[in-house]
Amino acid sequence: MSKQKFDYLVPLETDQRLDQFCCTLPGEYSREYVKRLITAGEILIDGQKKKASYRLKGGESISLTIPEPEECHIRPENIALAIIYEDDDVIVVNKPQGMVVHPAPGNHSGTLVNGLLYHTKDLSNINGVMRPGIIHRIDKDTSGLLMVAKNDCAHHNLSEQLQEHTILRRYYGLVKGVVKPSKGTVDMPIGRHPLDRIKMAVVEKNSKAAITHFEVIKRFARYTFVRFQLETGRTHQIRVHMEKIGHPLAGDPLYGKGDKNNPFKTQGQCLHAQTLGFIHPRTGEKLVFKAPLPQSFVEILKGLK
Repeated sequence: MSKQKFDYLVPLETDQRLDQFCCTLPGEYSREYVKRLITAGEILIDGQKKKASYRLKGGESISLTIPEPEECHIRPENIALAIIYEDDDVIVVNKPQGMVVHPAPGNHSGTLVNGLLYHTKDLSNINGVMRPGIIHRIDKDTSGLLMVAKNDCAHHNLSEQLQEHTILRRYYGLVKGVVKPSKGTVDMPIGRHPLDRIKMAVVEKNSKAAITHFEVIKRFARYTFVRFQLETGRTHQIRVHMEKIGHPLAGDPLYGKGDKNNPFKTQGQCLHAQTLGFIHPRTGEKLVFKAPLPQSFVEILKGLK
């Protein structure tokens, strides 16, 4: 695969470090990957090499080159994957609850990426060798649909759709308590928790806009079955927003109340990414996919009835 080059114009009145700005570009690049590209001279400002800490003022031209793929040291594993759709550009997979999306320090096996590498050698290189093909993630204990790019052009196109909030992402979840409004919107910015670095939180400083739309499907005595639609896609967004308004997801070990919030003995939060829709990066066709609720989730709802 040859190098891919992309050019961007920095918006006027931008006041941001180069590495921080590049992490917001289509592609959802990790900070570590961006810094490697800057050091290697693959990211240029007006044709000049700059440091990661260089302060952008606005109006500059950024040239970004994605190098040829590095040799991947993540071991392919013969893991059964529920692939909903696949062609030369994209894979849509239904991830089970309990599966981590990509390897990380201390966890290099059993992930979705390990299974994808066994399934195909064609995965985009943009997010480096630890996250090949991964455009967006869902939490380990959240089940459901996510899309994977098989080449860099598809990765950029789908990442732009994510950035422009045109991708349809609909979730179903069971929350604690009886949600009174039949529908509503939570519009609260999300950033890293100031005290607990494992968690995200609704904060004003060092945060990004986060918007979650919700609609009640059915109310039970102590729980509510809710449909969510994401306008933005921040880390732990639904979990953080629902905890903030007093209705944490049932079984959520991080934002709920531990075992007291999990009488169903689930592996984690009762949350399922049920619908995923996007424009195909090559054909322009609008595609919409749905994944049924996991049987364990269905049984919980039956028990509540």
